Amino acid sequence: MSISCQKKDKIFHLQTPNTSYVMGVLDNKHLLHLYYGKRIDEYCCILDNFPISGESAFSPIDIPEHFMSTNMLPMEYPCYGSADFRSPAFHAEYEDGSSVTCFEYESYKIFSGKKKLPGLPATYVEEDSEADTLEITLCDHLTGIRVVLSYTVFNHIDAIAKSVQVKNEGAQTVTVKSALSSTVHLFDKNYEFVHLEGAWARERSIQKRPLLNGVMQIDSKRVSSSHHHSPFIALARPYATETQGDVYGFSFVYSGNHIEQVEVNEFDVARVQVGINPFGFGWQLIPGETFQTPEVILTYSDEGFGKMSRTYHKLYRTRLVRGKYREEERPVLINNWEATYMDFNEEKIMKIAEKAQSVGIDLMVLDDGWFGKRNSDNCSLGDWVVDRNKLPNGIESLATKVNELGMQFGLWFEPEMISEDSDLYRKYPDWCVHIDGRKRIPARQQLTLDLTKEEVRDYIVEAVCSVLKSAPISYVKWDYNRNVTEIGSKSLPPERQQEFAHRYVLGVYEVLERITSAFPEVLFEGCSGGGGRFDAGMLYYYPQYWTSDNTDGVERLSIQHGTSMVMPASTMGAHVSAVPNHQVGRNTPLLFRGHVAMAGQFGYELDLNTLSEEEIDLVKEQLAQYKDIRNVIQKGEMYRLASPFEGRNTSWEYVYEDRVVLIYYTICARSTLGKTCIKLCGLDEHATYVETTSGKEYRGSYLMNVGLYFEDKKDYDSFLLVFKKQ
Repeated sequence: MSISCQKKDKIFHLQTPNTSYVMGVLDNKHLLHLYYGKRIDEYCCILDNFPISGESAFSPIDIPEHFMSTNMLPMEYPCYGSADFRSPAFHAEYEDGSSVTCFEYESYKIFSGKKKLPGLPATYVEEDSEADTLEITLCDHLTGIRVVLSYTVFNHIDAIAKSVQVKNEGAQTVTVKSALSSTVHLFDKNYEFVHLEGAWARERSIQKRPLLNGVMQIDSKRVSSSHHHSPFIALARPYATETQGDVYGFSFVYSGNHIEQVEVNEFDVARVQVGINPFGFGWQLIPGETFQTPEVILTYSDEGFGKMSRTYHKLYRTRLVRGKYREEERPVLINNWEATYMDFNEEKIMKIAEKAQSVGIDLMVLDDGWFGKRNSDNCSLGDWVVDRNKLPNGIESLATKVNELGMQFGLWFEPEMISEDSDLYRKYPDWCVHIDGRKRIPARQQLTLDLTKEEVRDYIVEAVCSVLKSAPISYVKWDYNRNVTEIGSKSLPPERQQEFAHRYVLGVYEVLERITSAFPEVLFEGCSGGGGRFDAGMLYYYPQYWTSDNTDGVERLSIQHGTSMVMPASTMGAHVSAVPNHQVGRNTPLLFRGHVAMAGQFGYELDLNTLSEEEIDLVKEQLAQYKDIRNVIQKGEMYRLASPFEGRNTSWEYVYEDRVVLIYYTICARSTLGKTCIKLCGLDEHATYVETTSGKEYRGSYLMNVGLYFEDKKDYDSFLLVFKKQ
């Protein structure tokens, strides 16, 4: 087993193939975090080589037998109200108004496999032999509150899944104010705080800051994971690169309000915490009820950011994404949005589809504007009935005609939203999220449906399923174009209003589970104004996500590079769009745009009828090339060889079985600076690799140590090379 317990000292040792995570119970009471890092054979007694001094000035001595304080100890699940002054993982209010909780170790259980998390997305196993799970129960004996800390260790992946279940086994009702999913301690502060920040059309820029004493955090209070801070952080040594150095990754499998923080205390110990944001959160637990937190995925790499990312890629691609499209090659699509926006009819769409079919595209997607009276973004959301003025023969006729071309048909929805100018709003004005007496503030001319209401969830499921049943639809783009304001719901009593944000997210998960389960043959792609809710939680329901509304090739290099810190290429929707680009006005070559989009789930978002014959020939070449390498991009191990955040060029490599794809992009040309050397990674140094276009042969050791040289002759130049291992 990958989990052991040294029963004498109650030391729990969790081992993945290359890492160890160690906890111990001090004096049969206090569960301590002792070590996380490179795999070790064993851990000695808790106090023999303890990383924290016994000096305790101005720390209350609540462990007198060791002259220690919990304020100094690396508590595995710290609670509020004891002698620990740092940020707690658990905070509750009791009926007498007090907030003091004192958890003590009670018991443990080890078993093979991994449990599902009720109502939540989570990583999974297909066979119990793939993972082992440790459950440790802590108890506050005065109130009867128990927490069950769950740790799943994957036997073939260097990842640990952590989550917490809170049980009220006492006699009083308890309000949980904070229940974070993970706390980890690192015993010095010589790290950089790494996170992915952004905005609409500028998602997931890599940010690095040195740890300082005090609290550093990112979060979201938007009832969405957000464009602004992805639910992920890494702690990396300052010298860490793509290929070397210690890096700890923390990825939260959740799509709502989140917090990721590091607190460095006066002893330079760094407490890392991840979970549901305590801001505005409160969950009432009556006796006998439980609360389940979402899970956090931890990984440690001693070979830099690249190894960390490949661990996440492998786990999420194979044991978070589910269903038919987990392994199956995805279709190449064309979307009409930037070609027509909402100004279309059946003839326009068919003209785009016919041209797309002639060059080899697999799937025609009809975006926003097909329903209600939707000629602009100020009306009709919620009215999922076809606009017969645009499509007089309905969706079924259009989808059938596209199918007759030999193509699949897809459709855009935004089911979580409602327009004030809609039949649905006129009939059910209280179905939107609102507070009586407060202004209902629209964003993008829309409000949010209240998914804490059962009748609203049922309506969304029925409306979407009705459309999907009405026509041969094989793809759905599910959009979400605003964050939630005026938070509250009539469906909840006053004492449960602070449960709204989490209940909304649970409602989203329920709706998605019901719809995707009913249509397992349909490929669902998520979207939130681009990548505003592109998180690990959503990958449980969508195997791919629209990475950003920004389709400019240069901007997409940074967006896709940052996204790849956690998300595999198989999940990143990436399209070739028209120039000048609709977001930034830049002109880039079709070859360059194609090579950028090939680094994800490939597609086009333009009217091919506007291209020249020469450009159409290039489109045909791009499609043939992508379909040839699609399996390598989707399933291969990714290596980031040059970063758009650090220089004038970018390079990515994908290795799968006996094939290698190398893509090199010049962002800005250079004069008299020589060529750029790109050294490949992940090859067999003794094998021969043939570059399939030129026929040139290279030894793996040559490609990895000598490398290939590229000349940055002109802006927006690009090269795609394919190697086959002999």
